[in-house]
Amino acid sequence: MTKLKRLNAKITRCKRCPRLVSYLYKIKNEKVKRFKHEKYWGKPLTGFGDVNAGLLIIGLAPAAHGGNRTGRMFTGDSSGDWLAEVLHDFGFANKPSSKSIDDGFGLINAYITASVRCAPPQNKPLREELDNCSIYLKEELEILTNVKVIICLGRIAFDSCCKLLDIRGIKFSHGRTFTHGKWVIISSYHPSRQNTQTGRLTWKQWQKIFSKAEQILDEPIPAK
Repeated sequence: MTKLKRLNAKITRCKRCPRLVSYLYKIKNEKVKRFKHEKYWGKPLTGFGDVNAGLLIIGLAPAAHGGNRTGRMFTGDSSGDWLAEVLHDFGFANKPSSKSIDDGFGLINAYITASVRCAPPQNKPLREELDNCSIYLKEELEILTNVKVIICLGRIAFDSCCKLLDIRGIKFSHGRTFTHGKWVIISSYHPSRQNTQTGRLTWKQWQKIFSKAEQILDEPIPAK
């Protein structure tokens, strides 16, 4: 836990990407009309959850008016709504909604993180920004030693995970599942409005991803 606290302190102080630092400052001060009376977090975001988690969920980046506003990943936006509800359905969360950092939402045997810790313009981080942030994901994987299943939400998260773990020759597709070392990797479409409102990602498809993760985590450890 001490290692994770040190890492999280380093993440929140990070200013490695000038473009993202400027963008966060702009969003924090300009806001949007529906949140104009709220105080934005406006800094890089850490991961959060159970330090002994068997499930690691990797997203793209904080949403400009979601996590970047609330101070917690997948909190306060529609993607967070989809993720919180499915996690609760399968016993990975204590409640089905994630609205604010002090709402009592907690993860059970799960940890949420992202490829990039700052909200990028148009949700499109640059390669340099992904590379800068990869050191934090690497440290999290080293600290979260009980992780058995990694769910990658979207192609960027999948590519970041593959690059970090030196996985080659496997392309992103929804539901793709394979084993690499001690981890089982599952790829899924991201629960963005672009995917959920167009039907590219249905609730049934979304549930299958977490049902698969639950089944893998429930499998007994083979005897040596």
